[in-house]
Amino acid sequence: MEQLNIGIIGTGWCGGIRAVTSVNSALVGPLHIAEIDPDRLEEMKTLVEPVTATTDWEQLVADPDIQAIMISATPESIHAPMAKAALSAGKHVLLEKPMAISLAEADELIEIAESKDLKFTIGYSQRFNSKQALVKRSLGDGTLGDPVSVLISRHIARSLGAKIGTRGKFSPAVMESTHDIDFSLWCLEPRRPVRVYSQMAWGARKEDGVADVQYVTITMDDGVVVNIGGGWSLPPGYPNFSTTWIEFIGTDGALLLDASHKDIVMNTMSNGIQFPISTMPGEFVDHVYAGPMERETQHFLEAIAYDRPVMVDPRLARLTMEVYLAADLSAERNQVVELPLDRSALSPDLAGSVTS
Repeated sequence: MEQLNIGIIGTGWCGGIRAVTSVNSALVGPLHIAEIDPDRLEEMKTLVEPVTATTDWEQLVADPDIQAIMISATPESIHAPMAKAALSAGKHVLLEKPMAISLAEADELIEIAESKDLKFTIGYSQRFNSKQALVKRSLGDGTLGDPVSVLISRHIARSLGAKIGTRGKFSPAVMESTHDIDFSLWCLEPRRPVRVYSQMAWGARKEDGVADVQYVTITMDDGVVVNIGGGWSLPPGYPNFSTTWIEFIGTDGALLLDASHKDIVMNTMSNGIQFPISTMPGEFVDHVYAGPMERETQHFLEAIAYDRPVMVDPRLARLTMEVYLAADLSAERNQVVELPLDRSALSPDLAGSVTS
């Protein structure tokens, strides 16, 4: 089998993981990277020895030999334009969340990908966690019976929240709970969300212009209730520390999942108590990888090489986007929002984020 020719735009935290995973994969041959930070570009050149290392992402899109592109760039407002350019050039695309700023942009990306029969997927890495996979299987095989309710609580350290929440003044639902909204909708397919109610709480992050925490209640079309809380104001700890509790309750059973990452405690004189291997994407630990992003990247490469479906369908990612936009609108107006979203019901600042 001929090896894949892969390009990666943005090689920071997540993009760096994807670059290293790609260069270590037997499925990948030539690797090309684009990174605007010159110091990080030099670091990645040493780490993965790419064929191309440039500050100009359009150079990768224009290269006819590159078959697929992974987009891990910031700010999030450039996701859709970059993905549109890559898809229009006939390249398969893995795009970090959020897939777009507006639903109109998301619809356009999906249309291009489907018209060209391209693999197009969104970086919802939490689907590749073994605990989440157990929930999906237990619902699918009937172990839990019919689902009744879902509860997910996720909190991350404020150091990471400061990075991801203030780039575009995004809410916790958009940048944090989006993973759990996607996961819940995936597990509950073919059910569809019909209404959303959300509240925000303000505290330590108020001066940054973003809420500390946001709670979202989603009602599905058969009455299943999903409650998701996401926050990013935990005191600093292990870099990018994440702690999560998940409950899936069914008519015949329940799954209670502790992903609080308190099973490993490192206590040192220099840094005090820390919880290693607790980041959401995961991290390399010498010869092994702890976490979901490496497997997610491998899955994308395998989908291209073996012509398999991608796990994260962009249409479901678009539905996740509609839910978190509804959550922000609900929090703003302090009222329930019905789905699908109606453009005429939106405030001017949110109207550009949806399509009628």
